[in-house]
Amino acid sequence: MKGFKFAGICAGIKKNGGKDLGLIYCQKPAAAAALFTRNKVMAAPVLLGKEKIKKGFVQAVLVNSGNANCFTGKKGIEDAIACSKLIGDCLDIGEDLVLVSSTGVIGANLPMDKFEAGIPEIVRHLSFESMDDFADAILTTDTNRKILKKIGEIGNKIFSIVGIAKGSGMIRPDMATMLAFICTDVDISPQNLKMCLSAANEKSFNRITIDGDTSTNDTLLALANGSSGVKINDIDSKIVFQNALDEVCFQLAKMVVKDGEGATKFVQIIVKGAQTKQDAFKASEAIAHSNLVKTAIYGEDPNWGRITAAAGRSGAHVVPEKMDLFFDDQPLVLKGNWMGAEAEKKTAQIMKKSEIAITLDLNLGQETDSFFFCDFSENYVKINAEYRS
Repeated sequence: MKGFKFAGICAGIKKNGGKDLGLIYCQKPAAAAALFTRNKVMAAPVLLGKEKIKKGFVQAVLVNSGNANCFTGKKGIEDAIACSKLIGDCLDIGEDLVLVSSTGVIGANLPMDKFEAGIPEIVRHLSFESMDDFADAILTTDTNRKILKKIGEIGNKIFSIVGIAKGSGMIRPDMATMLAFICTDVDISPQNLKMCLSAANEKSFNRITIDGDTSTNDTLLALANGSSGVKINDIDSKIVFQNALDEVCFQLAKMVVKDGEGATKFVQIIVKGAQTKQDAFKASEAIAHSNLVKTAIYGEDPNWGRITAAAGRSGAHVVPEKMDLFFDDQPLVLKGNWMGAEAEKKTAQIMKKSEIAITLDLNLGQETDSFFFCDFSENYVKINAEYRS
């Protein structure tokens, strides 16, 4: 993409020797907007980023994996600032235009000797062709990189959006996500970019879960450098850009769920017929977060009682006698009544698929909401039991 350079190198931060330091550089300050975790235990780069983003412009983003720089106190803040200054000096830009982001183990200080050696090197590796290297450098327990590119047109001019994300475990976004970086060449104000990003996030990253744990480092950052000449300054242009951004965020969010630690199945839970939007949200969220539902999905067991029970404890208004439950198009419960052994047998066959849609119709109103989630397998336990070893 014109105006953005990327790099990813091995700086020796990770134990496994993989790429662990990534850099995005914009050739001029870009309009910037970000959403961060609401976890009360925030990592040092999040605390720093929340202040820096208020200016609305960013030119470089340094990301490391293998160390979260969280619960590291004053030293963690000082280290994050030092990394920003090192990048600023190497790129000859102001430290206030540099954001840093980290992901990895909580509670350990950054190995600053690795950063002091790695930062000059990563700057030398910057290029327009190194997006894959950056995407690899930000991964932790992920099994693959997550990149999505989208082209749009406004006023006979072409614009581009590129999204790069990481996330496989500790996924329960709350106003933000794991780590996700959106680069676009449209000309948009920081204020409008924040509005568009918030709207896209609400329909994508805020509708996924893997294990119900909200990270301390969640960051969703968007940068817009204006190099395409496409201006987002009226209702029509905002609609086109919003739709494109929605699609990028939505597809990235799905990639994160599909790459969930130990996951074998990708599931969408749709709750419809709710009295209020909040009821639809509460019920779908509770079902998606339920470990009992997740393990039933993994076991390919149509244990529908776990789904209805999760909806019942969600705080949403439900009436059991009115509930309908479908797996894909197969009804398993109608008006609160189990449809019998044959229906359950057909449902069990559907559950052998790698992607499943579950629909719970409350039959109380017109509101709908949905969540995406994955199953729980033995591998999830193994991956997280051995994470620090």
